[in-house]
Amino acid sequence: MKFEPIITSLLDTDFYKLNMHQLIFHKFKEYEGEYHFKCRNEDVTFTREMFEEIKAQIEHLGTLSFKDDELAYLSSLPGFKNDYISFLYGFRLNPDYVHCDLTKQGELICIVRGPCYLTMPFEIYLLEIINEVYFKVKYHESYDELEKSAQDKLDEKIQKMQKGIYTFKFAEFGCRRRLSQTWQDKMVKAFVTKTNNCIGTSNVLLAKKYKITPIGTFAHELVQMYQVITSPLTSNRDALYDWYEEYHGLNGIALTDTLTTDLFLKNFNLDLANKYKGVRHDSGDPYEWGEKIISHYLKLGIDPLSKTLLFSDSLDFDKAQELYDYFKSRINVSFGIGTFCSNDTNKKPLNIVIKLQKINELPVAKLSDNIGKTMCLDKNYLHYLIALVKENI
Repeated sequence: MKFEPIITSLLDTDFYKLNMHQLIFHKFKEYEGEYHFKCRNEDVTFTREMFEEIKAQIEHLGTLSFKDDELAYLSSLPGFKNDYISFLYGFRLNPDYVHCDLTKQGELICIVRGPCYLTMPFEIYLLEIINEVYFKVKYHESYDELEKSAQDKLDEKIQKMQKGIYTFKFAEFGCRRRLSQTWQDKMVKAFVTKTNNCIGTSNVLLAKKYKITPIGTFAHELVQMYQVITSPLTSNRDALYDWYEEYHGLNGIALTDTLTTDLFLKNFNLDLANKYKGVRHDSGDPYEWGEKIISHYLKLGIDPLSKTLLFSDSLDFDKAQELYDYFKSRINVSFGIGTFCSNDTNKKPLNIVIKLQKINELPVAKLSDNIGKTMCLDKNYLHYLIALVKENI
């Protein structure tokens, strides 16, 4: 396989990574992190050819830096501060922080370890690399057919938007599991130029290229960090207050399910509910979750129509339309759609993640509303956390 770089710009990442990176740069330079890759598909194996290509792509990643026009673009966006932009002028990703291996059974091991402010940006780039390498090697002989199936499905979605069958607004969230960089580019361009439904993308490079809004706030890893920085029971609250202090209402959608939505709502008091524009769903039954959030706003005396539910959990377009129709008269509704934008083909997509597992050698966990998304290396800590959350909700 001839080497062609997958990542050619450090803007080719999710917007939320840059948002979180700035906060960590300002407040938590002294913290060390450990991030682990996981493929949730049971029937997926990686070959030696894939492994060698992934390693070569990671080495190339270490040669990249932000260009002047890219930093000028970031400076033009609300929220980014001069000292962070100055830091990015000299920023490079060090491949030595990434440790990869391949087991005899074909399991890909990928661990990122080092100072959080130097290592946390790796996540999206690594997932983009791993996903694209897997599909290009595995389906090398039938890749044209794979791309054609993606194009056919994209055309069908666009037609439904143009005909008014899909009436909801959405942001494209497809970086992590995209078929390829070129396909994500082509897909975003089509949504932006042929429909009025796509309000933005999480991909900062494509937002810049097509002059659309980069969209994203924070991910589970931020709240996970606070399990060590403060405590598990107040991690949601403490992260939300620090986030508000950093951005003063910008990027104001709060993620609810790092340690279950029930515990989040215990921390999501009137002050925070007023400060944040809305909340994001990423696991568990979306209808049950939506009803729970609306009830919470009503209990606090807040009109739900002044707030937003952002759904982003494994959404396809039919499911998004159903959720929109169900909730639209009671609360503002928006969607972040990932895999079903960027890797909807005639082959099963990968379900891959890279999750924070340690801070300063202490375990952290994501305790999702969906047990299948729970991820923790330390079983004792996980059992402790589950018991702690149950006692306090």
